[in-house]
Amino acid sequence: MVLVELGVVEQRYQAVLEVLGGASVTDVARRYGVVRQTVHRWLVKYAESGVSGLADQSSRPHSCPHQMSPQVEARVIEMRRAHPGWGSRSIRYWLGEEGVVPLPSLSGIHRALLRHKLVEPRKQRKPRSAYRRWERSRSMELWQMDVMGRVKLADGSEAKVVTGIDDHSRFCVSAQVVQRATAMPVCDALALAMRRHGVPDQILTDNGKVFTGRFGPGSSEVLFDRICRENGIRHLLTAPRSPTTTGKVERFHKTVRAEFLTDRVFESIGEAQRELDSWVERYNTIRPHQGIGMVPPVRRFELAVVEPFDLQVVGNETPDEGSVAADAGRRVTRKVGVGGRISLAGYKYHVGRWLASETVDVVIADGLIEISHRDVLITSHARQHRVADEPAVWRRQPRARPVRPETVGVPVTRKVDSSGNISFAATAYRVGNAMRGRQVQVRVVGDTVEISSDGRVIRSHAIRHDPAKEHGAFANPAGRPRRINAAS
Repeated sequence: MVLVELGVVEQRYQAVLEVLGGASVTDVARRYGVVRQTVHRWLVKYAESGVSGLADQSSRPHSCPHQMSPQVEARVIEMRRAHPGWGSRSIRYWLGEEGVVPLPSLSGIHRALLRHKLVEPRKQRKPRSAYRRWERSRSMELWQMDVMGRVKLADGSEAKVVTGIDDHSRFCVSAQVVQRATAMPVCDALALAMRRHGVPDQILTDNGKVFTGRFGPGSSEVLFDRICRENGIRHLLTAPRSPTTTGKVERFHKTVRAEFLTDRVFESIGEAQRELDSWVERYNTIRPHQGIGMVPPVRRFELAVVEPFDLQVVGNETPDEGSVAADAGRRVTRKVGVGGRISLAGYKYHVGRWLASETVDVVIADGLIEISHRDVLITSHARQHRVADEPAVWRRQPRARPVRPETVGVPVTRKVDSSGNISFAATAYRVGNAMRGRQVQVRVVGDTVEISSDGRVIRSHAIRHDPAKEHGAFANPAGRPRRINAAS
């Protein structure tokens, strides 16, 4: 007997013929190793389509009722190309504003963008429910403030923007363009925001020098802290190296750069401020925000009840008769210490070690300490001392040090090295960074070493070298002789 292998369709056809010939469905199903329902299905397909109906067919549906129409998909692609920063949620929101019915799902929009290679495949990440939401319960309870850079000007320089965001509503309370984000411009931006919108309960910032003296040389109060204290605002600081704490204002910076600053150069700060104000107006009142349910921030911020307030801004103090106001613009001179600081009204202000022993000009105006050297602005600080202590500053002007003529004696010439020192009798003596690379005269006068230049004494030191080695120094008064090459 020859065995013949039957195909799947032939086996199903034989089963159907057996049932039609009078065999029971149960017996046929047992012989062919299937369930009774499968035999009944074969019978139905044979009755509808004949033998061709017994072949395997695709289980793909003939139609999908909720499939995105080609017209909607074309509109999705058009929106994405016109606004590269829009994601699935923004595109779906604006489709709804245009009256598209039915709205495609977020995953459907994402798949359409993937088909056209307008987005990258999503990486595996934690679900949204795994992230902890941190948000104040009402507007004006907390502001987040920071400084953003990279505002390009036509002259090649870059300006800064002092930004502020209400934590609950994401309403932009401050977007002030400044040339330099020093203490006074930042505090002026804060004062302007409070005049427009009121005084918040708390303000959250990072540990920048314009916001806090937390990591400064002393424990003194900076101008920003003082404004917060005088207006009853609790100033909160982030932990060091924790930018996610001010995540809302940092995310606002990303939005500003993507939607406003991309490939833009402004002629002046005034032009940048006008255009930024127009963009902020749209951001606050028209543009839907995904973080608050796709509504403009003003919808949340307008629920805040702003009580009458009396804004206290540093610089409005009325000085007593005979005292000097903070904005008088008086100028004094100070000598920079070895540590790179000057003393003013009992407080130390940092200048820089590279200016040690140099005389600098100090101007106090509008609560700001401006320090200049040879008519060049070196640094600025918020005033740390009290206004009442300033009259003593003007009375105690440092007297010019009298020029002391050099002592008559045997001079030894030395050149000041790059560290501001000279070597005499195998010992280093300090001259000063200002004399680097210049020649000075050294004399031994009693128990001191006297260093002079151009006929006047600039430094005196107690003798620290071995007197037995002085003969070598005096034997070569012009310094170490040049080495002579014997081969020449």
